[in-house]
Amino acid sequence: MLVPALLVLFFCFRGRAGLSPHFLQQPEDLVVLLGDEAQLPCALGTYSGLVQWTKDGLALGGERDLPGWSRYWISGNAASGQHNLHIRPVELEDQASYECQATQAGLRSRPARLHVLVPPEAPHVLGGPSVSLVAGIPANLTCRSHGDARPTPELLWFRDGVQLDGATFNQTLLKEGTTESVESILSLTPSSHDDGATLVCRARSQALPAGKDTAVTLSLQYPPVVTLSAEPQTVQEGEKVTFLCQARAQPPVTGYRWAKGGSPVLGARGPMLEVVADASFLTAPVSCEVSNAVGSANRSTALDVQFGPILLAKPEPTSVDLGEDASFSCSWRGNPLPQVTWTRRGGTQVLGSGPTLRLPSVGLEDAGDYVCRAEPGLSGLGGGVAEARLTVNAPPAVTALHSAPAFLRGAARLQCLVFASPAPEAVVWSWDEGFLEKGSRGRFLVEMFPAPEDRVGQGPGLISVLHISATRESDFSRGFNCSARNRLGEGSTLVRLSRRDLLLPTVQIVAGVASSAMSLLMVITGVVLCCWCQGKASFSKQRNLVRIPGSSHGSSSQDPEEEGTGSSEDQGPIMHTEHSDLVLNEEGTLETKDPTNSYYNVQGVSVSLSLGKAPEGGLFLPPPSALGPLGTPPFYDFSSHLDMPPPCKLYRAQAGYLTTPHSQAFTSYIKPTAFGPPDLAPGTPPFPYAAFSTPSHLRLQTHV
Repeated sequence: MLVPALLVLFFCFRGRAGLSPHFLQQPEDLVVLLGDEAQLPCALGTYSGLVQWTKDGLALGGERDLPGWSRYWISGNAASGQHNLHIRPVELEDQASYECQATQAGLRSRPARLHVLVPPEAPHVLGGPSVSLVAGIPANLTCRSHGDARPTPELLWFRDGVQLDGATFNQTLLKEGTTESVESILSLTPSSHDDGATLVCRARSQALPAGKDTAVTLSLQYPPVVTLSAEPQTVQEGEKVTFLCQARAQPPVTGYRWAKGGSPVLGARGPMLEVVADASFLTAPVSCEVSNAVGSANRSTALDVQFGPILLAKPEPTSVDLGEDASFSCSWRGNPLPQVTWTRRGGTQVLGSGPTLRLPSVGLEDAGDYVCRAEPGLSGLGGGVAEARLTVNAPPAVTALHSAPAFLRGAARLQCLVFASPAPEAVVWSWDEGFLEKGSRGRFLVEMFPAPEDRVGQGPGLISVLHISATRESDFSRGFNCSARNRLGEGSTLVRLSRRDLLLPTVQIVAGVASSAMSLLMVITGVVLCCWCQGKASFSKQRNLVRIPGSSHGSSSQDPEEEGTGSSEDQGPIMHTEHSDLVLNEEGTLETKDPTNSYYNVQGVSVSLSLGKAPEGGLFLPPPSALGPLGTPPFYDFSSHLDMPPPCKLYRAQAGYLTTPHSQAFTSYIKPTAFGPPDLAPGTPPFPYAAFSTPSHLRLQTHV
């Protein structure tokens, strides 16, 4: 047992004696805050000689307490090789490079750099602690940090704990390379909402991670901040609305100004305005402008005014050719948006909705008036209709009108009604041996009259009248063609002349005589009452009777064969008849005898007729009125040509005689250049022919 132990001790001492001095621990770079303690470690092995520290190459000494360096000392067990350098408190001058050296062994540790940190001081904000700014105007806030802070601090801006962007950082260096000061500039454009806000400038570095803060308060001057409201915001037209203009400003508000649609509201002052709403407020907003010493601000609001439809654009009349497309447009304004429908006048079927109506490939049945309708609004106001006419251009539509039957060798007229769009270029009458568009030709004369009424959608109407004097047998057997043409084509109709018989059946004659007698009695009674009402003196009971040529009691003295060869005297309408009570005297006047054989004690009447002659010697009278039953004499109304005060008028008598309440009557007769308006048969749509000129006549004179 003893031998192995001795061997172990031998080898141990042998190994120990063979090791060289070396570092067990070397110092490393160290960062320490100014005023704190710094410790740089150093440990050596197999070395028991002198150990010293150097600062930037300067030996601090070999003693453990390092005399001459009051804040420096060496700690640790020297026997175990521990030689740690301590510095307390650390100052800026302690920032250097330190080494641990074993001088007798020639060992030097790696250099260790001691860094001394100096925390920054609190920064300074220029103009603080309260900075006055103007809202809306860009401004700069400057924060500066002075001192020997190490490392150089950074300056940051905060608002409500949130870091602000947009700051620029600058630093100023001393000649020695150290920092004299740093500054940060924050650029901002403040608003009125920034008034009273607190901004913080923070100086922060590695020496003071939490940093040091300096706060500044913003004091803003700003123009008014306006809030405009309306009560109620949605209103019916005609209701009252109150506008309230509220503003905050620094300095205080100095004035208010109100406007509507850009035009000042006269007399409106202060923060409140009352108005009566109408449709204009929907598109003309109300604005309130508020001013103070810094500036002014304007706010506007539009009312939601509900009103009934208002017509902005009426539909325009449209004319299109047959088969083309047509369209109408109308525009309504309202709130809420009006509902627009289209119908035909007089109809209820909705043809379309919206501002435009389109009609493809129109026909004649599409011509007419179209109605654009907008219903009233919620208030019951507004709304209405607008109409426009669609005219369909087409060939003329020609229709034969009723023509009164005519006597042989008497006057006749034929009529046709023409509707055309565009207007007809010509209206022509044609028959076997000729045609006539206007003017006269032989026995024929053509006149044109505007129709009193239009045919909806087919343009204005024309009435063409063909006058025939001294009718012949051939006129009753042939047809007369009335034709009209325009750029789109031609239309025509055939018109026939009907004949009036001269010989009536006995029953009709008797009925006519009885009717005439009754009419005569009524005339006598009417004349008495009329003149009594006029307060006139009593009048004679005698009656002046004038036999009217062409009555149903007359007969022609000419045969049909004489039609083409008779003279103008022979062709006068029943001037010389076997049964006529009128005879021509030497002066050309018609004289009559008492047709009642003194039953009514009527004296003779001489009638002087200076009658104009129509082409080829025909004689024209005013058109007869088809009154009374069949067989009664025709009634020729001279009332418009006799100069008699109302209510005394001519009355119809039997057997073609006219009565007059005056013993003498005077009037004039002018040679006809026009032959009166067309005749209409019963049941024909009425035309107000009173608008046409009525022919006058030369001198009709009666003598008792």
